[in-house]
Amino acid sequence: MSDEKVIIVEGGSDRKRLVRILADPVEIICTNGTVSPYRLEELLAPYEEQELYVFVDADEDGEKTRILFKRDFPAAIHLYTEKVYREVETTPYKVLAKILQEADFKIRPEYLL
Repeated sequence: MSDEKVIIVEGGSDRKRLVRILADPVEIICTNGTVSPYRLEELLAPYEEQELYVFVDADEDGEKTRILFKRDFPAAIHLYTEKVYREVETTPYKVLAKILQEADFKIRPEYLL
């Protein structure tokens, strides 16, 4: 796994979609929904030296998670799906690829626009 970047997503379906697109191995952590500050700290403790990317849904739970990250992990980089798709898992692969590519992740060529 890469020891540089870590992507935080909400669920396993989000993780599977991103793994399919990414050309390099990247650590992807699932919060499994809304998390408490304590749980978040516990989940991310092993990754505190790495670059954190937050890629959560464009809904109420996703926004709550973002607020928590902005408060407790202000250096984290936030990636956003388009509101029309609402969730990472329902965002088309090519759209996800574009978002990840713009954040300097290596993408499998078949997903590039």
